[in-house]
Amino acid sequence: MTSAPGRRSSTFTRLLRHGFTDPSAAERLLDSAELSGVRNDPVLLEALGATADPDLALHGLVRLLEAQSDRELLDTVIAAKPLRDRLLGVLGASAALAEHLQRHPRDWHALVTYEPRDLHPGVEEFERGLAGATDPVSLRVAYRRCLLSIAARDVCGTTDLAETAAELADLATATLRAALAIARAAAPEDAALCRLAVIAMGKCGGHELNYVSDVDVIFVAETADGADEGKALRAATKLASHMMRVCSETTVEGSIWPVDANLRPEGRNGPLVRTLSSHLAYYQRWAKTWEFQALLKARPVAGDIELGEEYVAALEPLVWKAAERENFVTDVQKMRRRVVENIPVAELDRQLKLGPGGLRDVEFAVQLLQLVHGREDGSLRSGTTLKALQALAAGGYVGRADAAQLDEAYRFLRSMEHRIQLYRLRRTHLVPEDEADLRRLGRSLGLRTDPVTELNREWKRHASVVRRLHEKLFYRPLLDAVAQLGPGEIRLSTGAARERLVALGYADPASALRHLEALASGVTRKAAIQRTLLPVLLGWFAESADPDAGLLNFRKVSDALGKTPWYLRLLRDEGAAAENLARVLSAGRLAPDLLMRAPEAVALLGDGDGGGLAPRGREHLEQEILAAVRRADGAAQAVTAARGVRRRELFRTAAADIVGSYGTETQPAEPDQGALVDRVGAAVSDLTAATLAGTLRAVVRDGWGDTLPTRFAVIGMGRFGGHELGYGSDADVLFVHEPREGVEEREASQAANKVVSEMRRLLQIPSADPPLLIDADLRPEGKSGPLVRTLTSYEAYYRRWSLTWEAQALLRAEPVAGDEELGRRFVELIDPLRYPAAGLGEDAVREIRRLKARMESERLPRGADPKLHTKLGPGGLSDVEWTVQLVQMRHGAGEAGLRTTRTRAALVAARDAGLISEEDAAVLDEAWVLATRVRNAVMLVRGRAGDTFPSEARELAAVGRYLGYEAGHVGDMLDDYRRTARRARGVVEELFYGA
Repeated sequence: MTSAPGRRSSTFTRLLRHGFTDPSAAERLLDSAELSGVRNDPVLLEALGATADPDLALHGLVRLLEAQSDRELLDTVIAAKPLRDRLLGVLGASAALAEHLQRHPRDWHALVTYEPRDLHPGVEEFERGLAGATDPVSLRVAYRRCLLSIAARDVCGTTDLAETAAELADLATATLRAALAIARAAAPEDAALCRLAVIAMGKCGGHELNYVSDVDVIFVAETADGADEGKALRAATKLASHMMRVCSETTVEGSIWPVDANLRPEGRNGPLVRTLSSHLAYYQRWAKTWEFQALLKARPVAGDIELGEEYVAALEPLVWKAAERENFVTDVQKMRRRVVENIPVAELDRQLKLGPGGLRDVEFAVQLLQLVHGREDGSLRSGTTLKALQALAAGGYVGRADAAQLDEAYRFLRSMEHRIQLYRLRRTHLVPEDEADLRRLGRSLGLRTDPVTELNREWKRHASVVRRLHEKLFYRPLLDAVAQLGPGEIRLSTGAARERLVALGYADPASALRHLEALASGVTRKAAIQRTLLPVLLGWFAESADPDAGLLNFRKVSDALGKTPWYLRLLRDEGAAAENLARVLSAGRLAPDLLMRAPEAVALLGDGDGGGLAPRGREHLEQEILAAVRRADGAAQAVTAARGVRRRELFRTAAADIVGSYGTETQPAEPDQGALVDRVGAAVSDLTAATLAGTLRAVVRDGWGDTLPTRFAVIGMGRFGGHELGYGSDADVLFVHEPREGVEEREASQAANKVVSEMRRLLQIPSADPPLLIDADLRPEGKSGPLVRTLTSYEAYYRRWSLTWEAQALLRAEPVAGDEELGRRFVELIDPLRYPAAGLGEDAVREIRRLKARMESERLPRGADPKLHTKLGPGGLSDVEWTVQLVQMRHGAGEAGLRTTRTRAALVAARDAGLISEEDAAVLDEAWVLATRVRNAVMLVRGRAGDTFPSEARELAAVGRYLGYEAGHVGDMLDDYRRTARRARGVVEELFYGA
């Protein structure tokens, strides 16, 4: 048909106004013979314009009319508004159902009937709709016909999301029954041997199915009429397999959906069908937490319903005990993290189901709460997410406002998912990228002004709500349980709050509730901010090995700083501060103890002006301490100031170590364990050197003014000289002096000894700051020898009396404080001893080996497990260090790289020089780093030094978390340590003992 230009323009405009994106193509379709007589009907155009995609709806209508043999459909469409809205609504939303109608042009009649029972059909009605299907092809046709009516009710708004999902689940139930009937008809002899029940799981079991989804099932079977159990199980397996193929296989009519039985015991490695007793035995002995979580949705749907109900009744008590399992919450959270980690990066931002703020976040949170509180409250035992969320809110387990927001977000996101799948009837959870697809999707959800922009805005808004609420959901009601609630609000009962805290890993829920009450009750601004912070903090505490300690420590810090304006502002506004504080307060005793002595150090945990957690160099530290010494009134006050700086910097170092080891939500844990060890060693060693320098300056100034009668230097030894100090290490040192010109040696010696005595006293005075113990036992003649010697005395002693072990100890000697020139000359004096020009003779090597063997046998504490002793055990620190030091003494004179006080640097130099193989060096380095990390962990966790793993379970678990092991894996940690140490010992036997 041709039109006048003006009329064409008018029609073109009308089509644009009605939402068509290709008016020219629409005009051609309206001019087709099939629409003769109605092409200008305003009712038709209005109805097309009301669909999600008017172009798609018109195209589908014309193709459907082409397939008709009479005008019945067209006349009914024009005359009957209900059919018109339903049919065009489906055609505008689903290309796949339009194609089905073209292949089966009489199926439009499924949309005509409007009896009340047709508006909300159940399993019985769907079974009638599938009754004529006797083979896979006819079943698919009948299934699509039923699906057509569900989609029509959905897109027209006759049913809401929950009703649509329930109808889809009921249709799946009827389909499984029909498929099982087909399988039985094909093998009646198998059907006679067994009772087979089909248990729906997942969304089908939960009565909340998608348009296109795997239908998760579990099969349970028993013998029929005394048949042999083995034969019955084989028969049941054949029937189950055939039933799955009927639904899953592709035919000329496509497939229905995959039937997935992988949620069964042992997954795809386990038998497809088991008896009830076999299922029960598995869940009692072997099942993991996620398997009980999956059983929340178990529902018998096909086959022997009585047997299915027996299955559910037998397993239900186990489901509601799942929250009592060790590491329950950790297991569930870990599974959620694993799901997110497995999403391809390119899909993460488009994932409706699995991404952050997606459907799975809501489902996991709801299921977690059901498992915790459903033990005592039967009203929570629904397999349907929205019903369970409603019950949780009604019982006070979830805040009503939070539940309402989550309900709205979940419905919107599920509606998006439904409409995306409905278009092609394909299983997908990805938001499309194509503009036309997004436009159709937005319009299908009622967004008509600017569908794409509005859709993206609403999607992001709802995802943001889910992301914000899904973890808070678990913790917020704990605060409401101890807070003042408004009228009509329901609080979590004390018993339910305790249940939840126990599930989170709190050992003393009563005390935890008291802490929460103290922190969050009241109407002050402080309490309001605490109520905002605590839900998140409680979650972070729960990820540690000792949530109780984390909460208690947070209360202590808040009590000390709560009236300080910047404290709560820091936690609320600084991105990293709150999480860093939570990690530090729950990781052990040392860091909180250091913080409690001066809580204002919490400022270091922020991103801003507090300096952050980056370590400060020795020069910077020394400048600050010396400035404090200059301002002080007397040595005691000066050293108190120096110790205060040391305490603050120890806290900074410990906090950085904990945060680096645990990782945060925005910054993963440091993967390089050696880097963590080196940072701690360097930071604590620099801090100790700066503290000694400041103390020396204070003592000299207090007793002698600007100049001491003798030059004086402090030589770092052991781990101190090697820049490898741990949190609990003493400062191993030697003291050397040289009388100034014109000063008698006796006067100089008295002055030097007084300096040492006063330094040791001031650094050990009991105070709020940790003491710094000075250990000079590595001096010539040990404890029997003078505490301080002149350089000349050292030279005479080493020339005449020095033993091999003393030369070995000097490998770590490095000046750390005092007169730099004197320190340099001391190093020149000892270099020929520690790096002998001729290397080591065999006698000296034998002496070192003999001494090492004696030390291993005599110094190992009685009752200690040698294999887990990080210092003296096989493959421990002593093994690695003595092996490296033997190489240094043998080859240091000729290899400049070996002339270092640092173990790891010497090991690298020995490897580069070809003295140790690359593989052996790596084994030794790994063992040394791990042993050092364990010692640091023990000090952080227990607050006191130790060379072995703690025996107390919580402390051991905390060491494991610091070392990167998930909850419940301390056995793996100990096994890994033994394995690493055993490999290192093998290298030591070869390189050190010459085995």
